[in-house]
Amino acid sequence: MFESLSDKLHDLFTRLGRKGKLTEADVEAVAREVRIALLEADVNFKVVKSFVNTVKERAVGVEVLQSFSPTQQVVKIVTEALIETLGTTQAKLAADPSGLTVVMLVGLQGSGKTTTAAKLALHLRKQGKRALLVAADPYRPAAVTQLQTLGKQLDIPVFHDPSKKPPELARAAVDYARSNGFNYVLLDTAGRLHISDEMMRELEEIKRRVSPHEILFVADAMTGQDVVRVAEEFNTRLQLTGAILTKMDGDARGGAALSLRAVTGVPIKYVGTGEKPDALEAFYPDRVAQRILGMGDVLSLIERANEVIDQTKQKELEKKLRTATFDLEDFLEQMRQVQKMGPLDQLLDKIPGLGRMMKVQNLPRIEEKQVKRIEAIILSMTPEERRRPEIIGGSRKRRIAKGSGTTPAEVNHLLNQFREMQKMIRQLSGMSGKGPMSLPPMPLPRR
Repeated sequence: MFESLSDKLHDLFTRLGRKGKLTEADVEAVAREVRIALLEADVNFKVVKSFVNTVKERAVGVEVLQSFSPTQQVVKIVTEALIETLGTTQAKLAADPSGLTVVMLVGLQGSGKTTTAAKLALHLRKQGKRALLVAADPYRPAAVTQLQTLGKQLDIPVFHDPSKKPPELARAAVDYARSNGFNYVLLDTAGRLHISDEMMRELEEIKRRVSPHEILFVADAMTGQDVVRVAEEFNTRLQLTGAILTKMDGDARGGAALSLRAVTGVPIKYVGTGEKPDALEAFYPDRVAQRILGMGDVLSLIERANEVIDQTKQKELEKKLRTATFDLEDFLEQMRQVQKMGPLDQLLDKIPGLGRMMKVQNLPRIEEKQVKRIEAIILSMTPEERRRPEIIGGSRKRRIAKGSGTTPAEVNHLLNQFREMQKMIRQLSGMSGKGPMSLPPMPLPRR
């Protein structure tokens, strides 16, 4: 999402790095370029003005102008200003110590409330909490059915009573949840294509009936600055406690994320990073700032790995790596483990410098369909061929290519790369003794 802004700031810092020291004229030029970069990223103009003034004030100090590493000083200042703009600290979801926490999800139609409600319920279940989904949108066609389908897929209960209007339904759902030992009630409320007084009055009535601990504004990050204006109106009527930005994996310019907290004072609590049910992440201002500045986000990557990767299988794999017995069966299993962590492009961008290096060197990105082709090739092999790929000759390559819908050249390419990987693993295992080893990389697709 922040690729364009990241590129512009990176180019700016690269040019600064060629200077021995900064002058006030340099600082002015930096401020001007930062202003342009933020405006082009669709950041609210008031936020841009405040941000640039902060950078200028801090950058003209003696310790920066006389520093022998002015670029590092400016990067530090811009990073701190970004974190302050995004919210300084992580805003956690409320948890009522009495046992039941009520969360209202509000927003315009099409913002992704229903799928976000299901994602949040799954996210809470991973933390050991029981959440009850409430289908409180009887107006959008199939809204209730959509939530019920998601609930069935994820094995999460959905409360709905077609005889009750949304405020009564919400009250009944809270009573049911309290009687049945739930920790959270997630109300999927109705939206419209635009803000309407009728919709707002109904939401205000729901709020009056159930006294929610959280009122979360769900917004499509692709809508840019417009989302800030809408959030302000919802906040005026409902007093929002937080926001969830959906479609943060899209190609929008990122202005909504950088503007929402600064303009409304409403903290961003979660972001949607994909279509899968588990594609919901807690929002950390410092980590997002680091991503924008091309520093990666290793902490989120580690957390995601710990969440989805089977630790028993990882220990078995580490043993094989240490003894240099890693084969195509293991590679297939490792590839599946990595796929659980999410889209590969997102993973690469969280590794400091890797996403930019691939772009600068014009290396091809690993696309999901290319990974599927690799998987198809390996699955078309016999168990013996996966364990001993050296036995795969010309006729076997043709059979494997036919079975996987690829070509013998693609099969050969994968085998060659795997052989190179095995050589690297043997070298590393020889150097590392019995110490821990990092996982082997996936082979890159051909250009």
